Amino acid sequence: MCGLAGLFDTRGTRSFDEALVRRMTQLIAHRGPDGEGVHLEPGLALGHRRLAIIDLGGGAQPMSTPEGDLTVVFNGEIYNFMELRTELIELGARFATRCDTEVLLHGWRHWREAMLPRLNGMFAFALWDAREQTLFMARDRFGKKPLHYGVADDGVLAFGSEIKSLLSLSNLDRSLSNEAISDFFTYGYIPDPKSIYRSIRKLPPAHYLKARRGRDLEVRAYWSVLDQLRNPQAPGRTEELVERLERAVRQRLVADVPLGALLSGGVDSSAVVALMASGGEGRINTFSIGFEDPSYDESGYAKAVADRYRTDHRVRLLDPDDFSLISRLPDIYDEPFGDISALPTFAVCAEARRSVTVALSGDGGDEALGGYRRYAFHQAEERIRAYLPRFVRRGILHPLAAIYPHASWAPRPLRAKSTLRELSLDPCDAYAAMVSALPPAVRQTLLTPDFLAALGGYDSADVVREPFNVDAPLDSLQRAQYADLMTYLPGDILTKVDRASMANSLELRSPMLDPDFYAWAFSLPASDKIAPKRGGKAILKAAMEPYLPNDLLYRPKQGFTVPLARWLRGPLREQMFQLAESARLRDSGVVNLKTLASMAEAHAAGRRDHSKALWLIWVFDAFLGRSEPATAA
Repeated sequence: MCGLAGLFDTRGTRSFDEALVRRMTQLIAHRGPDGEGVHLEPGLALGHRRLAIIDLGGGAQPMSTPEGDLTVVFNGEIYNFMELRTELIELGARFATRCDTEVLLHGWRHWREAMLPRLNGMFAFALWDAREQTLFMARDRFGKKPLHYGVADDGVLAFGSEIKSLLSLSNLDRSLSNEAISDFFTYGYIPDPKSIYRSIRKLPPAHYLKARRGRDLEVRAYWSVLDQLRNPQAPGRTEELVERLERAVRQRLVADVPLGALLSGGVDSSAVVALMASGGEGRINTFSIGFEDPSYDESGYAKAVADRYRTDHRVRLLDPDDFSLISRLPDIYDEPFGDISALPTFAVCAEARRSVTVALSGDGGDEALGGYRRYAFHQAEERIRAYLPRFVRRGILHPLAAIYPHASWAPRPLRAKSTLRELSLDPCDAYAAMVSALPPAVRQTLLTPDFLAALGGYDSADVVREPFNVDAPLDSLQRAQYADLMTYLPGDILTKVDRASMANSLELRSPMLDPDFYAWAFSLPASDKIAPKRGGKAILKAAMEPYLPNDLLYRPKQGFTVPLARWLRGPLREQMFQLAESARLRDSGVVNLKTLASMAEAHAAGRRDHSKALWLIWVFDAFLGRSEPATAA
């Protein structure tokens, strides 16, 4: 696991200052504390920071072929590199290292773009082909590893693992994107390919980029899970799930450094640990965090799994009044990022890094196997929607939703406002509303009229509508899953775990995001994913019954989060009220400070739970304070 950065002159062959490139890589030194390197030639600069995992002595980067015609900087792991290495040797390649990085060089030489579908791993890399004068960059299928790029006014293409590296260029436009801001206040994160800056883009998952002098950048997709759909009516077998997942786990145990697993106490991470242990890997290192508040604490379930498999288990108990990490979030994420679970995720990664360099996690299980509660709600709404004519939904349910009280204090079955609103909508709009952090009515009052007018009709719901309505033979659950695969998974979940882990120089590996396992799971019928007695991830729970206790498998799903609403009414109360007086927010022209003050007062008094909105504003204000960028445009 590493960090990369670089520069490419799209107009000529000007020379780049080595000090500038080293400054770009120094800003991401946390991604690679074990080594650094720079490659310079006319019109090109490649920089790298290394976190040594495989072939500790022979994997230095930038790495070039002996002829010097190909050079690569690489962030990630290629799990099937030994198989590819054998295949390439048969084609005449000569390897100088045991490192997976070298497979990219020889793979490009023999297969060009066709190399990408062969790679099983998580990766972002930039490869320079001197003979063809082509810079080729690519990102893994799910977006586990990040890659940002932007073109400055003078035609210099800057790229890097994190946005902070690109901001080293003084002439790169730093004005903010109105659309990205709108997306942030809609979803709590900024979906690919946007970034908070108009001039900086994220290379989307499963895409590559080609840059050649005098030509436009070429960005294309090389893979889609839709291309691997099986017969959607074919049920899966629990034995097959175990075989496939165990194979994915085995592939991710290759490392020349200490390795462990994050163990939250949920089904996914517990399944990964169980299959690690069943493979006879010896004593496993596992890591959890605990909370004093039992409604947020899963450490007891994690301990039960650790005891069962006799792991070397470490638990870090979080101080409920320790908010020191909040101030670090803008520097870790480089743009507004509102997922509050970033705080415990960082904490468990910090604990793991005390003992290991690599850890496996259960990320991706919910998206692959229908684990989110919203999937069950979406299916239930679809069944109801099928019996209600459109005029009933639009003419009766829509106005009823408008007058129904919020009742955020009530048990979920009594909180009908959201359900009525969603039932009145078409399926794609209903799902977009379901995954939104803030509903449209709240955004309309929270964001200023001038900012809303400046959007020029842009609707953030289109971010979800487009993948949800993809032209493919998907059932209603798969449409929701596919929308999450294209938005929430890379934009929120994988961004969160990448930055939290790499800020601690820890590599995380996700067996449930193995491409073959994910495509198989995605193709399963909805009844295998959501069942009446098993809930979400039904086939996984059934498969894990011999491995895990039933009270862990079949308990209600518990979020990995913190008591934010209580914090904002207690120890963070004063800071919450200070937001309404923020000069940064006022000058940005984005947030209506009168609405903000009213929300803060209602939340503090306990009349409403505005914690989501208040937290997003907090995060946005903190970002403005870090970057001091130009106003939104």
